[in-house]
Amino acid sequence: MAIPFTAQQVRKRAAPRMRFSRQAATLCHVVLIVALVPSAMRTLSGCDRPPAAHELEEWTPRDHHSSDDDKQSARAQGAKQVDSAPRGSGDSDVAPLVDIAWRQQCTNCHGATGKGDGQMGALLHAPDLTRAEWQSSVTDNDVAAMIRNGKNRMPKFDLPDPVVRGLVARIRSLRGAPP
Repeated sequence: MAIPFTAQQVRKRAAPRMRFSRQAATLCHVVLIVALVPSAMRTLSGCDRPPAAHELEEWTPRDHHSSDDDKQSARAQGAKQVDSAPRGSGDSDVAPLVDIAWRQQCTNCHGATGKGDGQMGALLHAPDLTRAEWQSSVTDNDVAAMIRNGKNRMPKFDLPDPVVRGLVARIRSLRGAPP
């Protein structure tokens, strides 16, 4: 099949159209800029002030819930269920405080299940609190004193007595926890 036009003929015929399309494209760009600039300015002008009170949502405790909380809870479920408050103490409201103290103060070194496998555990040589040998080598008073006063690289923690007793009970419940 023969080509009806040469390349030079195609360029001559297309050149006027290309000039028109360049002009049209420039005109389209100008129209877009003129149309979008005012709306962009309105949008950006609202950033220089805080939102009005009626625009804010009310804060709830769920706003501070983290997906890390769910991960730690799931790991802890693998261990024995722990009754953090001492039996017969009547401090049922202490259990959540003990859980918070455990997660925030203890798990970094001792891990969620007390095996010494927390983020800093290996570096600080945190003991495995589930080992029967360790459990039998300390009394409840010794454990409470370690929590209150610290030991070696473990810092001291200024916690209320019911929370310290709850932590001791939690540590005792870890004895022989499954791997």
